[in-house]
Amino acid sequence: MRYKFEDIAVNSIAKKKPTTADRNTYLGLEHLDSGNLTVTRFGSEVAPIGEKLIMKKGDVLFGKRRAYQKKVAIAPFDGIFSAHGMVLRPKEQVVNKDFFPLFISSDYFLDAAINISVGSLSPTINWSALKELEFELPPLVQQQQLAKMLWAAIEAQNAYKMLFLLTEQLVKSRFVEMFGDPVTNPMGWEVSPLSEHLRVIGGYAFNSISFTEHGIPVLKIGNINRGIFSGTNLVFWQYDEKLNRYLLYPGDIVISLTGTVGKDDYANVCILGCEYESYYLNQRNAKLELGNTLDKYYLTNILRVSEIKSRLTGISRGVRQANISNNDILGLTLPIPPINLQNRFAEFVQQADKSKFTAQRQTKITSLIYNIINGG
Repeated sequence: MRYKFEDIAVNSIAKKKPTTADRNTYLGLEHLDSGNLTVTRFGSEVAPIGEKLIMKKGDVLFGKRRAYQKKVAIAPFDGIFSAHGMVLRPKEQVVNKDFFPLFISSDYFLDAAINISVGSLSPTINWSALKELEFELPPLVQQQQLAKMLWAAIEAQNAYKMLFLLTEQLVKSRFVEMFGDPVTNPMGWEVSPLSEHLRVIGGYAFNSISFTEHGIPVLKIGNINRGIFSGTNLVFWQYDEKLNRYLLYPGDIVISLTGTVGKDDYANVCILGCEYESYYLNQRNAKLELGNTLDKYYLTNILRVSEIKSRLTGISRGVRQANISNNDILGLTLPIPPINLQNRFAEFVQQADKSKFTAQRQTKITSLIYNIINGG
């Protein structure tokens, strides 16, 4: 049947002015993660300023400001929530309480809600418009069945994500076990600048006018700046023999040279996977071409140690846009253990990567199942 949203949900507008005691049970939009109904962080160092919405455990929290970020979560406790959001509760004569948060987090609901956002700089959804939107809902019995299957899929996704994270932690622990703390270098490994162990190859300034929908993907900063390959917003370039110098292949190691001051979006290293047979290296990214004294898995892991990475980001240039240069990388001094020990670590990482790959694949499968069940 088809219902107006005001017949599906209650928009709770009860508010209070926070006290110091409320700071520990405060949720802002910054605490909500897109695509994750579970809240993993909360609280404020001081009492939040201005009136906040009162939330109860189990309420569905919806970020009405910049709704395109698709932030929806279930309140984990009684507390207060940002006034830039909505506190929603199901009308159980129409919608199953277990199905309700899944419905609110669905693209079906969110896309419709985003379309009625008003404002250019910080688009916001008004209840007066939202309550008039109409949605199709299956019968309550079917909603209950769907909720059971959807929550099972989410539980499986979370389990595989946890496996992925635990595997990453295992690799970090193995690194310290084999090489010690790279900052203090307790094992006394030889220390030398990276200029003695690798070459830095800069990218090409591709003209965006000539990008195509097919061909060889051009790696822009956004495709590698989180330390893993992202296929989001990929652009392509037709093969050109003159650009062979800028070709990359699976297994190559690249690093992002430009980002935002104060953010962790540059000086991140990424080992390219097999998503594509080859890639083109764009400007402000660089390829690290290693000699026979340095292994890519050792280098990748040591450059992800925060104290080591800060040696690069700490010398970045720019007020808002942060930049590091090829010479900054070449001048970075690191402990270099014997290559045979690095190779042993690489073997361990490759075995761990198989587990991570399995976890990622299963997460994608369960996500696909979730979308099919949810009509996505």
